[in-house]
Amino acid sequence: MSSKADFIIRNARIFTGDKTNPLAEAVAVKGNRIVFVGTNDGANEFQGESTRVIDGEGRTVTPGFIDSHFHLLWGSIWIGSAQLYEARNMDDVKKALQTFAAQNQTNEWVDGRGIKYGIIPSRQALDEIVSDRPVYINTYDGHTSWANTKALEMAGILQPGKEASGVGMVVRDENGLATGELRETAINLVSDLLPEPSDARKRELLKMAIAKINATGVTSVHNMNGDMEELMVYAALEDAGEMTLRVYTPFWIKPGMSEEVLQEAAEMAKIQGEYARGGAAKFFMDGVWESYTALNLDPYADNAEAQPDGIFSLEHFTRMAAACDKLGLQIFVHCCGDGAVRRVLDGYEAVQTLNGKRDSRHRVEHIEVIHPDDLPRFKELGVIASMQTSHAPFSMSEGDVWPARTGSERWPRSFAWRDIKNAGAHLALGSDWTVAPFDPMINLHVAMNRELWSPTDPDQRLTLEECILGYTRDAAYAEFKENEKGQIKEGYLADLVLFTHDLFALKSEEIMTAKSALTMVNGKVVFETPLSS
Repeated sequence: MSSKADFIIRNARIFTGDKTNPLAEAVAVKGNRIVFVGTNDGANEFQGESTRVIDGEGRTVTPGFIDSHFHLLWGSIWIGSAQLYEARNMDDVKKALQTFAAQNQTNEWVDGRGIKYGIIPSRQALDEIVSDRPVYINTYDGHTSWANTKALEMAGILQPGKEASGVGMVVRDENGLATGELRETAINLVSDLLPEPSDARKRELLKMAIAKINATGVTSVHNMNGDMEELMVYAALEDAGEMTLRVYTPFWIKPGMSEEVLQEAAEMAKIQGEYARGGAAKFFMDGVWESYTALNLDPYADNAEAQPDGIFSLEHFTRMAAACDKLGLQIFVHCCGDGAVRRVLDGYEAVQTLNGKRDSRHRVEHIEVIHPDDLPRFKELGVIASMQTSHAPFSMSEGDVWPARTGSERWPRSFAWRDIKNAGAHLALGSDWTVAPFDPMINLHVAMNRELWSPTDPDQRLTLEECILGYTRDAAYAEFKENEKGQIKEGYLADLVLFTHDLFALKSEEIMTAKSALTMVNGKVVFETPLSS
């Protein structure tokens, strides 16, 4: 067999993530593995007649980006809805919904995704836009929705009587009529009525989304909801040779489930494909600050009456988490409030007492607020912090409701990336798409440039190197794949990104000018655009 490489990238600034060989000029790939990392001259012996040689022109090459918090199938399906992420007022909403309705006249429903809080005042406002069909709109974070009168009537919740379970709420006016706002589990009362896209349509939307994701340099994602059915969608795409994104998919554990259902999670863990694999369980401990459903140690700054209990009690979470841990599953838990973070850390500590310590790498997702007493517990318990920098309001001028919900006393410990990293925690980064854009450069921009909300707040920003490692080597560690990917190292998987710029030559505020020029997954170029000097 020939020892010549299929690809060589030379004349590049290669950020390897390898502590023993941090920088290189050239990388060679054969099949789906990296076979050489070093100097331009050293790469010559791997060059043959059929080797494709790419001149990096001094641009940065990194390992493929691993997004540690993602909603792949959900997001892909939502691409087929009216896109409201850029809507700033009701005129924008009207234009988007009426355009969607006109282009999809055979659709029974008009549904939109990505709206921000504070834009839609009532169901009546949606009635004025579309009244002959049910309308359903979900927020960018997925925790609140709005529906028009027709949709509420179809769900049987316009009038008092039928309510949501758990932390959910059908918001009602003084007469008891639904206003159109639905929080947390109340969302399902309407969303469950929307027709499911066909399998063929799901696959079409999934492939469309993956192509866009690859184009930003993302080569792997950690999915944050799922079951065997969803994992099989990814596995089928892999079997057909059409998958170009590695997907780690957990089993989503909901409060009403018994321990017996965990066998599905155990069966998912047996699926270990090149692209699609299981091995984890996902919990939600709370909701979000914006809808007053985050679990906090102290009351909300702008609403002292809002004191949610959390989705799992400590006893319930510990029992279910211990059962997952005994099966060898990794655990991810959504925690936005400091009360949720503490409860989950308490649960993880109890699980270690019950089952004994192992290299479990259990995780806490989001960590929007943390109490200082809990910072050292991540290192002590071996728990990974998985955070999404674009969740943080970039500045006080954005008009985001988040800072008002938390209050200035909590701001110094909000989105505390620097404090958590300095406390010795493994920090994995991601986007939480569709809550935030999947383009890593947007998330790097926030991490590197976020403004202080108050002059006395600590600086929680990260360096470019820390951001790249959080998206590569540390993210690989967060899924037990640090010996396979996340570094440009001989023998590792050939998941690579060549950028349009030398990232390290850019000012921090210029980072979003850089894009992927070439993305390689498993030794195959899945996205490419010509370099221009």
